[in-house]
Parts: sequence; C-alpha cells; structure tokens
Amino acid sequence: MEESGGGSAAGAIVGLLMLVVELAIFAVIIAGMWKLFVKAGQPGWAAIVPIYNTYVMTQIVGRPILWFILTFVPCVNFVAMILIMIDLAKSFGKSTGYAIGMVFLPFIFIPMLGFGDAQYSGPSFKG
Repeated sequence: MEESGGGSAAGAIVGLLMLVVELAIFAVIIAGMWKLFVKAGQPGWAAIVPIYNTYVMTQIVGRPILWFILTFVPCVNFVAMILIMIDLAKSFGKSTGYAIGMVFLPFIFIPMLGFGDAQYSGPSFKG
C-alpha cells in the first residue's frame, strides 16, 4: 500500500491559514486598544503588556483596584470584564449595546472605538 501525503499537506495549509487569520485579528485588536489607550491619556504600549493592560483599562474607566483583582477570580472575571467594557464604552460616549459588541466582536468594535471619532470624556464609573 502506498500512502498519500495529500491529506496532511492540506491540513497543514488550512492550519497555517487559520494561524495567519488569528494573528491578523489579534493585531487589529491590539492596534485598536493602542489608539484607545492614547485617546484616554494612557501610554499606547500598555495595550501590548498582558495583565498591565487590564489594570490600565480599570484606571481609564475609574474602577477601584478591587476590580482589577476580580479579573483573576474564576467565573467572577467574566462579569467583571463585561462591566469594565460597559464602563469603557460609556467613557467614550457609547451605549451599553456598543459594549456588548466589544465583548462579542472585539475585532470590530475595539478598533472602531480606537480609530473612530469617539472622544474620551473621563471615567464613567462614579462609585
């Protein structure tokens, strides 16, 4: 019996294509976050530093440090990040619906917020 390498080559091509698409989506989100941070008066490079970018985001929306800590608690972190995204959208004059878009389609809504005409109006959380 002779084995054909056609199936494995096709799988490798599909895998490579998926990797390129994922990296492109990741780059678009990072670029949007970079612009968003700069609009809010924070350093843009903070968008590419894991964990620190979440801390900066809590500062942008005006949430206390406890909310940053809550992002490390399993299950609670989902709720905390959704509320932070809602505050982030409101800090830029957008609605809760826009925040839901940022949660489910971040590769569309975060760049729209960063590169769009939305202006940072200060922390939205008044607690």
